[in-house]
Amino acid sequence: MRKISFSCVLIVLCMLAIPFQAAADDYIRGDVNEDGNVSISDVTALIDYLLTDLWPEDQPQEPQNVTFVLNGIEINMVYVEGGTFTMGASGADLEADDDEFPAHVVTLSPYYICTTEVTQQLWRAVMGDNPSVSGSNVLCPVEDVKWDDCKQFINKLNQMTGQNFRLPSEAEWEFAARGGNKSEGYMYSGSNAIKEVAWYSGNSSYQTHPVATKAPNELGLYDMSGNVYEICNDWYDNYYDAGGEIDPTGPSDGAVRVCRGGAWNYSAKDCRISNREMFAESWPKEYIGLRLAMSCEE
Repeated sequence: MRKISFSCVLIVLCMLAIPFQAAADDYIRGDVNEDGNVSISDVTALIDYLLTDLWPEDQPQEPQNVTFVLNGIEINMVYVEGGTFTMGASGADLEADDDEFPAHVVTLSPYYICTTEVTQQLWRAVMGDNPSVSGSNVLCPVEDVKWDDCKQFINKLNQMTGQNFRLPSEAEWEFAARGGNKSEGYMYSGSNAIKEVAWYSGNSSYQTHPVATKAPNELGLYDMSGNVYEICNDWYDNYYDAGGEIDPTGPSDGAVRVCRGGAWNYSAKDCRISNREMFAESWPKEYIGLRLAMSCEE
């Protein structure tokens, strides 16, 4: 088979570019991406145009991380690309509890999740108070919250920002904690070395710490292991359904909610990604807080 050199392809493409560019008054001849230079990136842009019939600015854009600002406080949301993963503990995890089984396949649609737990600062800006037992640093996660208060907080935040924040489902929480489609398969969120990523009983001095002071996971999310447990929207059940699921939301009813991630006063075992804990709606604890999620626009 005769080989065609790259230079020949480049010459042909540049020749093809002439009629296309002549028909597009907004472009410098050959400068397809309008950066003031004619380079290999223009060839790439031209190929995209030939394949899609769209100029660079008309190409569909991948969703990006987004930031909202309330009273000078940033709410940074990471875009989590949808995907399929195995939720729950593997049989090789000898520390796993019964409620982490059976491991099962889950498929999720894209969504957003906040880079940090809700801070005392943000809670106070919305609710006007601070229920936290550890109230000396407003950059620490809010805790000692009730379920109804969390729902009221989110409703008020949505009114103030015009957005649709919500609690993550348990499956969304675990997928994000694992690093989404970028997962490296760590035991804790972002590392197999817990002290790199988590405040827990072994290093916390038995108190919460300001968010984002440990290393993030593969998606850029902080404190998904340790600091405070995070409330999910699901009811708790002491086992998973074994079948494959798409965008699961947990049992239809129950007595207690699920919270995930471990906390400052819990052991390394409890900060494993697959670990689960129960949360009574009217039973606030100084080690339980929340993290915001948001659905993608349809």
